[in-house]
Amino acid sequence: MKNPKNEVSFWSAVAMGIGAMVGAGIFALLGQAGAVAGSAVFISFLIAGGIALLSGYSMGRLGARYPAAGGIVEYLVRGFGSGRFSGAMSLMLYIAALVALSLVARTFGSYADALLPSGAPKFMVEIFSGGIVALFMAVNLAGARSMTRIENIIVVAKLSVLVVFAVVGMTFITPDRLAPSAYPPVASILSTVAITFFAYEGFRYITNAAADMRDPARTLPRAIITSIILVMIVYVGIAIVVFGNLPPEKVIAAKDFALAEAARPVFGTIGFTVISITALFATASAINAGLYAIANVSYQLAKEGELPEVFARAVGNNHEGLVISALIAAALAIFLDLSAIAIIGALSMLIIHMTVHVGHLRILNETGASRTLVLLAIVANGVAIALGAYHLGITSPYLLLGVGGIVAISFLSESVLHRVSGRSVKANTADQ
Repeated sequence: MKNPKNEVSFWSAVAMGIGAMVGAGIFALLGQAGAVAGSAVFISFLIAGGIALLSGYSMGRLGARYPAAGGIVEYLVRGFGSGRFSGAMSLMLYIAALVALSLVARTFGSYADALLPSGAPKFMVEIFSGGIVALFMAVNLAGARSMTRIENIIVVAKLSVLVVFAVVGMTFITPDRLAPSAYPPVASILSTVAITFFAYEGFRYITNAAADMRDPARTLPRAIITSIILVMIVYVGIAIVVFGNLPPEKVIAAKDFALAEAARPVFGTIGFTVISITALFATASAINAGLYAIANVSYQLAKEGELPEVFARAVGNNHEGLVISALIAAALAIFLDLSAIAIIGALSMLIIHMTVHVGHLRILNETGASRTLVLLAIVANGVAIALGAYHLGITSPYLLLGVGGIVAISFLSESVLHRVSGRSVKANTADQ
């Protein structure tokens, strides 16, 4: 039975999705995508948004039929049954989510360090990265209601700044910089779709809140689609403003600070500072929503023997899986350079999304979803994976090994844990 005090409303769910999406994606990945797609990167965001909407439709229908805190974990089991494949893919989701969360934390640390006076100690990036994870771990330990309340405040603040930046910035753009004649080859634009999709991927966090919704069958699908559409508008507008105000080489040189650098021609140094502070709010809220989702996923996996039992033990208004996951994410953010791993995380998530949609095809009679739209979601995700892998094969072949490594670790860990516990992840009927 749901606790009214922890209930997640429609707009809280939308805020959760926006908070997770408008995080490190637009602030840290815009420069990387722009380095390849140039001033046509807004097209990449449009295409990636379309893929996200197809994925969101499929997962929304799954969540409406199977509202469980485990989200994607539940959908994998429903589609493929209880067994090692579902367990391995669930572990892959958990690992990829930790990598993504670590990237966001590292991005927060970099922006925070950039605002410090010159001469500040180099290790401040690591302190900020680990500290922000610890802060929101404490927030999530207070329960779902505390998480969504903080998320609503942060989302309103950062969206307000980004919308003002996009609207005002439109009046300063140089049209010639956005002319089709300045676009790179179509292949280059399409090769960045995997990266830009990663900027939308956070919508999946909404599925983990289904168990805390009063009417998930109605609220969950609407919240997913609404959040993706709103974020798509913001992303496309910002991409146009950034490349309309700065030549591609300056955007590439700015790297993670592309948005802040694009604010200089419009608002001057104050604009640079305001956008940088907004980046701190954006990444912080993404960490907040991410920890909430990871805690739910790790709890369900622990109950099914896919993770050690300690992950399911209660602590505060949450579980020890939250604490353990936060510590792992903080450690990764502190000790690893995750800029390259962002692409690995993007491809890993696309693989997971596509797998969920394939499983959905097997239970369409249960969800009542459109076969055509689910098939389109599979094809769209598959094409994005192929394009991203092809691009990596040419530019950074070793990163493909990283994706393979995550898959291998997931299946190996599943095999070991299955032998120890003798159980496999299964459908969670208690949350329905």
